Amino acid sequence: MGLIVQKYGGTSVATPERIKHVARRVVNTKVAGNDVVVVVSAPGDTTDHLIELAKQVNERPPAREMDMLLATGEQISIALLAMAIHAIGHSAISLTGAQVRILTDGVHTKARILEVDRERIHRELARGNIVIVAGFQGVTPDNEITTLGRGGSDVTAVALASALDAQACEIYTDVEGVYTADPRIVPEAKKLDFVSFDEILEMASSGAVVLQTRAAEYAKQYNVPLHIRSTFSEAEGTRIGEVTAMEKVRVVTAVAHDRNVAKITITDVPDVPGIAHRLFSAIAAKHINVDMIVQSASREGVTDISFTVAATDGEAAAEVAQEVAREIGASGVMWEGGVAKISIVGAGMVTNPGVAAKMFGALAQEGINIQLISTSEIKVSCIIDEKDVERAVRAVHRAFNLDQIDRV
Repeated sequence: MGLIVQKYGGTSVATPERIKHVARRVVNTKVAGNDVVVVVSAPGDTTDHLIELAKQVNERPPAREMDMLLATGEQISIALLAMAIHAIGHSAISLTGAQVRILTDGVHTKARILEVDRERIHRELARGNIVIVAGFQGVTPDNEITTLGRGGSDVTAVALASALDAQACEIYTDVEGVYTADPRIVPEAKKLDFVSFDEILEMASSGAVVLQTRAAEYAKQYNVPLHIRSTFSEAEGTRIGEVTAMEKVRVVTAVAHDRNVAKITITDVPDVPGIAHRLFSAIAAKHINVDMIVQSASREGVTDISFTVAATDGEAAAEVAQEVAREIGASGVMWEGGVAKISIVGAGMVTNPGVAAKMFGALAQEGINIQLISTSEIKVSCIIDEKDVERAVRAVHRAFNLDQIDRV
């Protein structure tokens, strides 16, 4: 029928029983007449355990050696899944990122895919094999092993689906699809049948864990149809693609939140041209992604600049900011943890005024202070105290009646 790429996350392959379950799902897809390429993550908490092990021998392990270590996690999954498929009478072969030749740049622990060599996969499919590829990893043109960052297996799956011109890319996880909010926080949250590429990209960048941000970017750029599904259910999940003229556009589709946030403020920055470029160029040189940026009004020739990064990059970003602050004569740098981001996302926001005000009103009624605000055509994000985030998500979800959302 076609070529299907399936990706299974760490919870899906956390135990031998779950690996056997995944093997049956994969074989069923093959028996239905499809060629199948499977991407798997490391089992369960293996990656976290490897990181902890590394820190026990070196508080600041070299990035290259971390990649060597972390890439082993996925090798466990691919080999065990291949064994499980063989055990039920079907042919499968496991391949590392290097064996497939998933070529990346040389930025260890945060590499970006440059090219996917299709030859080895096509050869194995022609032999009748189910091909199982280690997610999260690649190799540089100089044969250095790299990893793609947290959630990198999603990126691997979407990149393979694009390179192989797959009929679909199915992302299997421990939830049944994309919801209007995290159902662990909002029990009445609704599963969405369809989400646009633009919406899933904004949701991913806002902390929704169903898809990694770069995977969403890749899917949108190369128009890779996605299907988010549960490993443990036969229920139809959430399909992701381009919006057609016939499809209804929701004003607000979902509320997302992200606890992995650090806020950094540089005070008394000289209000002259080129300062922002100097600061953010230095941060970019360290391969740190900046999310929200707010600059205060000028006062007596100086201003304050606040920005957010992933909490895991907070210390490194603060060090860079302190260096730049000394060079430009700013008075100081404040690095704050204990904050979180809450966002509303919806393709219909662009044509409906008052959406942001409604969100701010919901937070105000709960007595929740807003520290920073950022907007795009289809997203409004606020930085708040982390202790308030669950209350904020529930309040905003109620304000937009997302428990009654049309599931179309």
